[in-house]
Amino acid sequence: MLCLVISFLGLGIRVFTIGYTPKNTSGRNTKKQVADELNTSGAYSVVRNPLYLGNFFMGLGVALFAYMWWLVLIYILVFWLYYERIIFAEEAFLTGKFGQEYTQWADNTPLIVPNFRLYRRADLPFSIRNVLRREYNGFFAVIVSLFLLELVGDIFLEGTLWVAVDMEWKIMLGGGFLVWLVLRFLKKHTKILNVEGR
Repeated sequence: MLCLVISFLGLGIRVFTIGYTPKNTSGRNTKKQVADELNTSGAYSVVRNPLYLGNFFMGLGVALFAYMWWLVLIYILVFWLYYERIIFAEEAFLTGKFGQEYTQWADNTPLIVPNFRLYRRADLPFSIRNVLRREYNGFFAVIVSLFLLELVGDIFLEGTLWVAVDMEWKIMLGGGFLVWLVLRFLKKHTKILNVEGR
């Protein structure tokens, strides 16, 4: 349960961040960097990379679930090596696009460890529809990851497959899948989750 709480803490950080962000910022940009404006309020007022901080806790909960200290160390090292390069590329892009506005904000805002004394209210209102449209995959990924670790553990400890898994885990997996399926359908086939300017 503690591991689940840690992972959902990470998801909560992402939810808080995404709920206040405008369109074409704070996204999963796989082809090129995109930033129509510079986020400096809300979560971005206390830490420069709140989404990566959220990702860290989501993965940390999963790594801790295995009860292997060395796996946690490997996770932290791989996380840092992976995101350090992404952060470097993003900061170069943002410096080039926003210049002194970015460098001044970056000089005063921590990279990954939040400073809550710097908090400034978000410029936009919170949008639950924006969160549901953008974060349903992360929600289900946490549940599936922890379920699979529980299943593997039961196979090695109990020597059985599906039967050994506690009913709570089966309900959580089924409920999580149902939520994921509904939100995916709404995103792909309706405009219910669309929000102007998000």
